[in-house]
Amino acid sequence: MLPIDMLSDSSLKKIDCEIEKYPVDQKQSAVMSALAIAQDEKGWLSNETMNFIAQYLGMPPISVYEVATFYNMYNLQPLGKYKLTICTNLPCGLSGGTDAATYLKQKLGIDFNQTTTDSKFTLKEGECMGACGDAPVLLVNNKRMCSYMSKKKIDQLLEELSK
Repeated sequence: MLPIDMLSDSSLKKIDCEIEKYPVDQKQSAVMSALAIAQDEKGWLSNETMNFIAQYLGMPPISVYEVATFYNMYNLQPLGKYKLTICTNLPCGLSGGTDAATYLKQKLGIDFNQTTTDSKFTLKEGECMGACGDAPVLLVNNKRMCSYMSKKKIDQLLEELSK
């Protein structure tokens, strides 16, 4: 039996819309979207939430865990209000990504995979985001891509997010 209040009706409707994109016998294909929707609502994916998604999609929980642990866009623990993911792969790293990451660490007083004491920011190191020409790039909460992140632009972004 599914817990009735695990996700809001709104989130369940969104997941149902994703399921409808696939043949009836392949609703597990909506797992990535379902995880993203659940994470948007909950902020992160607990085992309980992933088990719910597995049951909702009629698939083994281990299959959901495999997806959630493979992709770094899924949060498997509570994070700060803003997850800042900066690309440090070679092209971005050589184009300022490593320097931008160092500057972010200094500004926030944290390292990768850490959260500020006020729980506002979590810093993550990201894989290629497909925007090498815009380097250095970072993502805010997996949704907003910021390009050409100079120290000045990092300062502006942190100020904007701190309001």
